[in-house]
Amino acid sequence: MAATGESISVPQQLVWFLHNSANETPAYLLFLTLIALVGVALVTLFIGLHLLAPKPRAPYPSEKKYITTNPDGTTSTPRQLSCWHDRWVAENRLLNQSTRKYPTIPAGFPVPETAAIEPAEVEMSVVIPAYNEANRIIPTLEEMVEYLDERFGRPVTAAAPSGGGKKKKSSKTQHHRLFFKNQGGGGQQQKIPDPASPSGYEIIIVNDGSKDRTVEVALEFSRKHGMEDILRIVTLEKNRGKGGGVTHGFRHVRGEYAVFADADGASRFSDLGKLMEGCEDVVDGSNRGVAIGSRAHLVGSEAVVKRSAIRNFLMRSFHFVLMILTPPATSRIRDTQCGFKLFSRQALPHIIPYMHSEGWIFDIEMLMLAESAPATPVLASDGSVIGTSYGIKVAEVPVGWHEVDGSKMNLVQDSIKMAIGLAVLRASWMLGVYRRRLA
Repeated sequence: MAATGESISVPQQLVWFLHNSANETPAYLLFLTLIALVGVALVTLFIGLHLLAPKPRAPYPSEKKYITTNPDGTTSTPRQLSCWHDRWVAENRLLNQSTRKYPTIPAGFPVPETAAIEPAEVEMSVVIPAYNEANRIIPTLEEMVEYLDERFGRPVTAAAPSGGGKKKKSSKTQHHRLFFKNQGGGGQQQKIPDPASPSGYEIIIVNDGSKDRTVEVALEFSRKHGMEDILRIVTLEKNRGKGGGVTHGFRHVRGEYAVFADADGASRFSDLGKLMEGCEDVVDGSNRGVAIGSRAHLVGSEAVVKRSAIRNFLMRSFHFVLMILTPPATSRIRDTQCGFKLFSRQALPHIIPYMHSEGWIFDIEMLMLAESAPATPVLASDGSVIGTSYGIKVAEVPVGWHEVDGSKMNLVQDSIKMAIGLAVLRASWMLGVYRRRLA
C-alpha cells in the first residue's frame, strides 16, 4: 500500500508544483513560454520532416534511354529518350534571370512564370508503370493498342503489324472543344483548329526494376503487332515505386496529352475518350487541364460490395483522412487513387518538376500541385483577357473498372503507410520543406 500511495503522491506533487508556479509567474512570462514551446515544436517538426520526407533521386544515365523492336524483329540498341523536362528546366532557369513581357496581356494580370514546353510530336502518350507484370500486361496492351489504333492511328512511318495486317493511317482526333490559338503578331486570337497539331500515339512502359519477364513479354508483343518505336521500354536500375515510375515516364512523353494507366488493366481503357472530353471541358487560357478516372459511381455496386469488410473500412477511413489533410479542391475529389489520369501537355510543367512522392500517394501530390498551380489569364470568346484563373482545374470522370487478381498492395500495411505518407506530404508542403523550386 505504501508503494501505491507513493506512486499517487508523485504526480500530485508535480501538479501542485506546476499550479503554484503558474500562480506565481506573471502572465506575460507564461505567454512567452508557451510561444517558445510552440516554436521549438515547429522547428523540431521542420527538422524532422527534412530528415524523413521523401526526396526523389536523380535518374541514372541509362534510365534516359529506351529499347524497342526493329522492323526485322530484333531488339534495338538503347536509344536516347526525348526529354521535355530537362530542356524545360534549363530554359526556365534562364528565363527567370530576365524580365519577360507579354504584349497581349494587360498589366496587372498574373501569368505563370514558367518556360514554354516544347511542342508535342504525337497526339497521345500512354505511360504504364510496371513491376513484375509479365502475367498481366498482355491483355492490357491488347486493349490499349486496339483502342489507340482506332482512335489515333499510327504515324505513317510505323510498320504494319505482322501477319498481313493493314498499316494504320495517321489520323487526327476531332476534339469536341477547340482551344484558343494565337494568330499573327497583332495579339488577336480566334477560336480555330490548329492544322499542324500532331497525330498518332506512343506507349512508354517504365520497367521499375522487375525481376520477372516483363520486358521480354512486352518486346514480344511489340514484334507481334509491329510496334517498333511506338512501344518504348524504359528500365529503372533501382525500384522507385509506382509514383517514381509514372513521374519518370511523364518527363519523357511527346504527346499533346499524357495519360498513365495501370498495367493490370483494371480501368476500361476505351474510356480514354471520356477523359479527353473532361480535360477539354476544364482547360484554361493556357490550355492546362487534368481529367481523372473515378470509381466513385461504383460505390454500392457488386464490384465494391464483394470486397472484404476490412478493405471497404480502410478505403473510407483513408478518404476521411484525405478530406482533412488536403486543400479544398483536392479534398472534394471522391476518388484520388484510380490509376487512370490524363494531363494536357501544358499542365505538365506545373506538376511533374515538383513531384516528391514515389509511393502509392503520388496521385494526391499531383492533384495538390494542380490545385496550387500559378494563375493564368481567362480569355473571352474573342481572345481578350477578362480575368485570371488560379490553379489547374481537374475533371473527375466516371470510368469502367473491375477487380483484377495479383495486386501487390498489402492492404493493412500499405494503408497505414499511405496515411502516414499523406500526413508527411501535407506537412512538408505547409512548412516549406517542399516548395515550387527547381533543384
